[in-house]
Amino acid sequence: MIKNPASLLKKFTGKNILIVGDVMIDRYIWGNVSRISPEAPVPVVAVEREDMMLGGAANVAANIASLGGHAILAGVVGDDEGARLLAARLESFGIDASGLIAVPDRPTTLKTRIVAHSQHVVRFDHEVKSPVDGGARNRLFHFIEEAMRNVDAVIVSDYAKGVVSRALMNRITQNADGRFIAVDPKVSNLECYRHVSVITPNRLEASAASHIEIHDEESLLGAAEWFFARLECESVLITRGPEGMTLVKPGRNVYHIPAVARKVYDVTGAGDTVIATMTICRAAGAAIEDAARIANVAAGIVVGEVGTSVIRKNDLLIQLQKEE
Repeated sequence: MIKNPASLLKKFTGKNILIVGDVMIDRYIWGNVSRISPEAPVPVVAVEREDMMLGGAANVAANIASLGGHAILAGVVGDDEGARLLAARLESFGIDASGLIAVPDRPTTLKTRIVAHSQHVVRFDHEVKSPVDGGARNRLFHFIEEAMRNVDAVIVSDYAKGVVSRALMNRITQNADGRFIAVDPKVSNLECYRHVSVITPNRLEASAASHIEIHDEESLLGAAEWFFARLECESVLITRGPEGMTLVKPGRNVYHIPAVARKVYDVTGAGDTVIATMTICRAAGAAIEDAARIANVAAGIVVGEVGTSVIRKNDLLIQLQKEE
């Protein structure tokens, strides 16, 4: 139970949050299926409309902006139509995109999902996953170091598309100066995330990283302790789908937070909402336990919508006041 949520959410305004990571566009093609193709055993989708939405680190930034914070986005894009489309969407949210570095020979990451009758039929990706290097990497590092002088917190949104590296994380942690640093991780980059404030793996990621199959509280704690020993982080938030999420702090301080979603239509982007909400709560002065609880409520709202979605400040306040 969160006391006086209106007072906390009011403090979101003006908080400067730096979001670093893999930006992308989520393209949705919506339609209906009424027959199977005579050419192959696949459904024929009659297209009704298309939507272009922010994805990856850009969706995290959109969540921050929607909650009233000032989102500063850093990453790489191509010199292509996707980058121009992305720029327009970022501008519509009021997101500072001055940290996006254009790399001419690298496409802007585009994920296309075909959805029929509220069900995903197929997804196809246009992307390059090779590490960002050379001049683009140096420009990105310089921007991050300059931006961190004036931010309240940092989010690293890693989708393993080549932006996040050990060198990049070193730049962030070395310039943190006590700021809250939250990481949405990928197992392949785990060694990069040392000395951060919180890491937010889902249950599958936590199991894969620790080589511990999570099936009860003891195994969950074992996985969390692996993160503490390996990464020396301050806390671990393991998201567990319909079972909610669990925040663990050193010394086996455990906080189980049950799921609050009434109906789950689409989990796309839920992790982005969790890390954005938790981080801006911490920047506004909330304890990590309360920040995690509020993030859980925010996730419960967005999974009730189909397609990548952002949490709206007023919707979050209404739901928190119901639970007061």
